[in-house]
Amino acid sequence: MDKKDIAGIRRQLKTDNDLLKITDIFNVYIMKETTDIYHHQSQPFEMLDRDQQELFMNNFKKILTGQLDEKLFELKFQRDTENHTQLILHKGLLSNDVEDWKAQMLQMTEKILKDHPYEKDVVLTYIRAEYRKPMKARNEEAEESERDAVYSNPFILCSLNKTEEPKKEIQFDYIEKEFKYKIEVDPVIDLKNPMTGFLFPTITDGASDVNHILYSASKANEPDYRFIEEVLNGEEIMTAKEDKAVFEEVIKDVVGDQLNTSTLSKVYGEINRVVEENEDDEPPKLDYKDVERVLTQSGEQVEPDRIKTAFERITDDETYELKASSIVPRYKSKSIKINTKIANISISPQDLEYVRQVNYKGKRCIMIEIEEDAEIDGFKMLPEAFGE
Repeated sequence: MDKKDIAGIRRQLKTDNDLLKITDIFNVYIMKETTDIYHHQSQPFEMLDRDQQELFMNNFKKILTGQLDEKLFELKFQRDTENHTQLILHKGLLSNDVEDWKAQMLQMTEKILKDHPYEKDVVLTYIRAEYRKPMKARNEEAEESERDAVYSNPFILCSLNKTEEPKKEIQFDYIEKEFKYKIEVDPVIDLKNPMTGFLFPTITDGASDVNHILYSASKANEPDYRFIEEVLNGEEIMTAKEDKAVFEEVIKDVVGDQLNTSTLSKVYGEINRVVEENEDDEPPKLDYKDVERVLTQSGEQVEPDRIKTAFERITDDETYELKASSIVPRYKSKSIKINTKIANISISPQDLEYVRQVNYKGKRCIMIEIEEDAEIDGFKMLPEAFGE
């Protein structure tokens, strides 16, 4: 799945939408510090009142929100694993019987809880739904509707949410004219901040892929590796942050830890060009030969064997490939931070070429080329001749 596929499903998560229909919702309550199921309840999603549906829809949107390889990860299933998650979810997906669907989701719940009690009461929510994507773009002049032909994709989505203790409050009773201490005993399910979740199967351009599952982490670049490997039976992953760290270590190993901004700007520009040219295809990856090419085109003289050796030393795999989109910061936003004791500067990679570190009267200074007058608190800065 790419970001467009994920966004397409997320946009459809709303009530009264004929392009996405949720048939069943199944909630499982787990008491804290135990691995026992306290209560579970299944019902048709349409039986919930409108406000409840909205709360759950917003929760599901949270599961599908975030950057790929930072918060969302498309996992390939491991092979030769006992009690395989892929088989459990596939059976649940194909089941026409609600009791059988519940049995598969309870089996999935047991995998999530195995040897892993939570510090708070938690609620697991599963839904069965169907996502319908029109095969053709809307044509206002054509007589046929865009929905005459659609891709139909059934899926299962799961969210794991913690509970919070109810608030203790003082209330004023207008009738009795007295202050009262209000005590609630029922825990509140925190649907606004899901702990984790997943979507099965992945859906790419209208085609389902039962060999992959989309995992959602609680925080960016902080995936739960136990959940990925033991619960979802997914293969090992690298976060965007880890990929970026590998790239930086390789560059430092090859050319040292100092680069001028002009070279760094060219490096990011070349990688961004590769990303943009392959935007509609599978996300591009860079091996050691690609990194050599990028550095050479950016003006650096490098030895191919040294890059290969650096890849092998840092990753234990000379054939390792870096995701190009993980390496370059968000190209048109101010994603690069230049930190000094005097000031912190934010700049986009595409504007990095306008920044220089120079020596002025024996002191290091940052010089920024600008096209307009700079302003400080509404006042335009007076231009000064360099050196005065």
